[in-house]
Amino acid sequence: MLLNKGMLRPTFLTYKFFRYHFMQSRLFVIRFVYVVVAVFLVCCTGDTDSVDSQQIDREYVLNAKMVGYTGVGGDIDGQHNPILRAKKGERVKISLINGELMAHDITFEKQSDIKSETMLEQGDTTSIIFIAMEDDTYYCSLPNHKQSMHGDFKIVDQIEAVTATDDNWGSSPRNADGKPLNFGFERASLQDWKATGDAFGPKAVAFDPGPWYPDSVVLKQAGDYYVTSGGTLNYKAKGTLTSTSFNVTHPWASFRITGGAMEGLRVELVDAKTDSVIFKISGYINDNNPGNPEHAAFRPVVVDMTPHRNREIYIRVVDEETGTMPEIPYVADNPWAHISFDDFRFHSKRPTYANELRPDDVIILPPRDPVPHAGLSGKEAAEAMDVPEGFKITLAAAEPDVVRPIAFTLDDRGRLWVVEAHTYPVRAAEGQGKDRILIFEDTDGDGTLDSRKVFMEQLNLVSGIALGFGGVWVGAAPNLLYIPIDQEKDLPAGEPQVMLDGFGYEDTHEVLNTFRWGPDGWLYGTHGVFTHSNVGKPGTPDNERTQLNAGVWRYHPTKHEFEVFAHGTSNPWGIDFNDYGHAFATVCVIPHLYHIVPGGRYLRQAGAHFNPYTYEDIKTIADHVHWLGDQGPHAGNFRSAAAGGGHAHAGAMFYLGNKHWGIDRNAIFMNNINGFRVNMDITERSGSGYVAHHGKDFILNNDFWSQWLNFQIAPSGSVYVNDWYDKNQCHSPNPDVHDKTLGRIFKISHEKDQWVTVDLGKKTNAELVAYQLHENEFYVVHSRRLLQERGGNAEVHAGLWKIFNDNPDVTRKLRALWALHVTKGINDEQAESLLDHADEYVRAWAIQLIAEDKTVPAGAQRRFESMAKRDTSALVRLYLASALQRIAPDQRWEIVKNLAAHEEDAADPNIPLMVWYALEPLVGADAQRAAELAKNSKLPNLQEFVSRRIADGKK
Repeated sequence: MLLNKGMLRPTFLTYKFFRYHFMQSRLFVIRFVYVVVAVFLVCCTGDTDSVDSQQIDREYVLNAKMVGYTGVGGDIDGQHNPILRAKKGERVKISLINGELMAHDITFEKQSDIKSETMLEQGDTTSIIFIAMEDDTYYCSLPNHKQSMHGDFKIVDQIEAVTATDDNWGSSPRNADGKPLNFGFERASLQDWKATGDAFGPKAVAFDPGPWYPDSVVLKQAGDYYVTSGGTLNYKAKGTLTSTSFNVTHPWASFRITGGAMEGLRVELVDAKTDSVIFKISGYINDNNPGNPEHAAFRPVVVDMTPHRNREIYIRVVDEETGTMPEIPYVADNPWAHISFDDFRFHSKRPTYANELRPDDVIILPPRDPVPHAGLSGKEAAEAMDVPEGFKITLAAAEPDVVRPIAFTLDDRGRLWVVEAHTYPVRAAEGQGKDRILIFEDTDGDGTLDSRKVFMEQLNLVSGIALGFGGVWVGAAPNLLYIPIDQEKDLPAGEPQVMLDGFGYEDTHEVLNTFRWGPDGWLYGTHGVFTHSNVGKPGTPDNERTQLNAGVWRYHPTKHEFEVFAHGTSNPWGIDFNDYGHAFATVCVIPHLYHIVPGGRYLRQAGAHFNPYTYEDIKTIADHVHWLGDQGPHAGNFRSAAAGGGHAHAGAMFYLGNKHWGIDRNAIFMNNINGFRVNMDITERSGSGYVAHHGKDFILNNDFWSQWLNFQIAPSGSVYVNDWYDKNQCHSPNPDVHDKTLGRIFKISHEKDQWVTVDLGKKTNAELVAYQLHENEFYVVHSRRLLQERGGNAEVHAGLWKIFNDNPDVTRKLRALWALHVTKGINDEQAESLLDHADEYVRAWAIQLIAEDKTVPAGAQRRFESMAKRDTSALVRLYLASALQRIAPDQRWEIVKNLAAHEEDAADPNIPLMVWYALEPLVGADAQRAAELAKNSKLPNLQEFVSRRIADGKK
């Protein structure tokens, strides 16, 4: 392989030697620092136990990043989540370097006591030392990291270095004259190759990392030269490099490869006679960090050529990737959109390489999603969308009539109240806000919102809106505002009133948002993880306020009470209630859908739960994600059409409208921002809750600038959506990256939808009661809220009880029950009797409503204890566990004990954790009683969690 370069040879080799060993010195520095710290501890503290003085038989160093662990040094250098090997009984040390500003650790699956400290800062180091006893899996234990940060630890009989035997070295394929082909590029040229495109020019064959890679990169090519389609410094180039054909003379072949793990980057072995691909492999790098020198190292690939002996083949190196996304300027280029190749050789026996790359090792990102449009007019955007047969989308309003529509709602007449967010993304100085609320109406049924009024201007950082109780409820961090309405003039009847303050706005796209009236009469909203709130009525001391970051909150419009309904998730920007009144939230970055139970604590994107004794949180109900790849959700941006489009979701809607839409009432819609489409998940009851399956995507927007945010069902059964139309799809605190002039309202209709005019505010009480049976949820929600505003009376209650008692459909019984609750039509005796109802949904809702005020009557308390022991419904047991958090701790013991005795709930995703959340405060009050309860529990987590809680309480 080594070409005689005459007098230049020593210079090249010397340079290469020093460059390589300079890079390896990083490992030396790490070890040197470790020794210095150890000596310091001994000298300064006299504590020899602080320093491990025993012999280390085997040592590994790993670089830790969210995309996985990377081997540093030795035979794992550059490998992603490498297999770590040791002989049984060896003393093993694994050192960890934090490669980014994110917390990481390393722990073992079977031997969970083998766990490092958590590193917090980039460059931090930590290590673990243990005796190798069994095969295991190592991973990062931080929430949501394990999916990409995990690898295998293997016990082996012996570990031998690969020796450079003739067979390991192999031989070059030869041409018809018997001369070796230039497949190692040691002739410093493209002889024996033909190039197309602009990627493989005369300088594509390189000796040094430069000019294609930073000088710090260690490539580890075979020999001196390699070929690249551009490296990380010229990744935009595309092209194909095709070798001359040659005869397959050996049963095995190998070559070396590096580059991005994308379908458009690959090495192919092609049958020369049929032009069919017999083997292909892509690069293995799945992130966009060109600064990590270990990433670029060549890895060997081995191919079984036995089926192709004595056939003519050729090699094709393909680069179809530019690494750019010009349609979306905020998406950074991917410098790994290139491929580098070296040293194709034949072997008589299968060669063995410690860092061999196999096709199954590569998680390949598919080609960029085909999105044909960007920057369309409103009319063009509607025409470009793909909708199911029988449906249509019309442009209801567009710029300049509506700009930056961040939120909207419908009033009792079906008019749209739309918030224009001119102030976003930076809250203006007090009194200088530019947001406003507009009122739109379609007066003639042609699908266009032809009437437009300005309700109010000079609002500041508005993010949510709802109507009811004589006014407009507005989320404008740090405040929840109430603006009274002059119904005659469609203007404010007074100044905005601050109902709550203390909402944070550190991250202005994660503020309070997505307002919905719940079936129980509360106003619900969501809140993101990176904004930190301390909420209360104006003037409330800090220690009496409610802390909130990620979660779902609610506010009662007449009791004026605020509470966190559930903690967790990421940046939820969608919440809705299904036909049974259960809440569901759609989120971003982490898995996308959650069944929200009162008092639940759900998987967080980042940060810790407020309660430090949570220990474990409830996970997604989705059996899928909408992104591709295992390197985290961002890796699949704009390449995940096959999975649903991507990780960023906004809006949530169960379509509970016209039956002729043909939509499963268990289907929840959400907009996929990176996927330019409307996803549809089908929810199905499972255990105490739900599982969600990926249904067929409902609408394809086919437009890079499309950013639908939410859905509202109209009186006609059609659906309105607001489109924050912008070339920049990602939040940025820099206002200049957003287009401030665009915005649309679209209307989704079925061909059988009929335009109607309505004014529910003018309906009688009897008519509002009857609307509880309407097929369209618009009438149900608005009429229930109107009944709540009016307060209810004997006639209303009688009509609702008749629906509850006579209608066979439990969803209609529930509608009557909710309306009775908000109009104070259920007394204690009636509520307690509902606990004996035949239907599990009714019993579950009776539990939630009884516990709402956090004062459970003695009779209901006894019934809860009995139900916890005997009720056969997992759903009912879940809502008993939920209600426990609203019951005084000293009254929970018997209910907790009875719930913990259900062995059938051991594998349920909700109940064991909800029981723990209820039990946890009791441990501090009576640790011995809690330990005895946990000892007799049939739920798997209680004994462990109680022990941990006792230990943590002593710290």
